[in-house]
Amino acid sequence: MQVTGIEELTKSRSKVYIDGEFAFVLYKGELRLYRIKEGGMLDGETYRAITEEVLPKRAKLRAMNLLKRREYTTAQLRDKLREGLYPETVIEEALGYVASYHYTDDLRYALQYIEYHEQERSRRRIEQDLSAKGVPKDLIKTAWDTWESQGGVQDEGKMIRRLLEKRGFSPETADRVQVQKQAAFLMRKGYSGESVRKALRGFGWED
Repeated sequence: MQVTGIEELTKSRSKVYIDGEFAFVLYKGELRLYRIKEGGMLDGETYRAITEEVLPKRAKLRAMNLLKRREYTTAQLRDKLREGLYPETVIEEALGYVASYHYTDDLRYALQYIEYHEQERSRRRIEQDLSAKGVPKDLIKTAWDTWESQGGVQDEGKMIRRLLEKRGFSPETADRVQVQKQAAFLMRKGYSGESVRKALRGFGWED
């Protein structure tokens, strides 16, 4: 294997290209340690040491450090490791490592997210948020089922009324245009048309 390029990424790290393709990122001290130079050859033993020992260890540490600061879904953590330009095989090994210790758990993440936002976000909005964070649909459903089995209940009508009161909505003075504007706002928040109509009727507004 020939080292066809070494491109500085930061003051301390460089991208290494092998046989014309990007291979991995190494610290400059590692370039010296493994005697990697542009135009030089890379033997199989050195390549294996880098891809099977050095990079996996670094990716695992990176994942652990990220998880110390906050919780991530598997998809979010994968994206963060990709930003570090780790090879996909190394990323999957790191993800498997942290998952084996339950440092990542998408079901737990979804359940905690529901519990935290249950009184301020609609079910649809929460589901959209979790999907955007990479949580699979089946796990989102399981999280809702678990939350409900533990006694969780959402009163979207109450949540809508609270939002309308916060926005200063007054059914006595509101005309149809103002009502439609409020309804559009609520539906953008993820509330269904039926829930919005029921809440508005609860305010005394009649269609």
